[in-house]
Amino acid sequence: MKPFLKILLTALAVIVLANILPGIAVDGYVSAIIVAVVIALLNMFVRPLLIFFTLPATIVTFGLFLFVINACIILLANKLVDGFAVNGFFAALLFSILLSIFRSALFSLLKEDQKSIEN
Repeated sequence: MKPFLKILLTALAVIVLANILPGIAVDGYVSAIIVAVVIALLNMFVRPLLIFFTLPATIVTFGLFLFVINACIILLANKLVDGFAVNGFFAALLFSILLSIFRSALFSLLKEDQKSIEN
């Protein structure tokens, strides 16, 4: 149940950010859910490989190169999902930063709800 809820919250964040940011477009709710699933899969399988192969650049830039990797993940999702459009690298960079912030805020709400259920 929890992974499904995380996918739905990520899709909600994608829809909100697509309405706020210029250069990002999502066709609808189904496309946003597909984008959330694709981003989750890319983060699970592709991101660790990118981090491993770019480890020297990540170390030299004190971890700031991870922002570039996140933007590349968003651009890959753009290529894989038809109803999702990103216009350029800097739009993907800003989208990935804001998506991370939104997801961490939404997921922290999940943790607080889980603590109140356990007590």
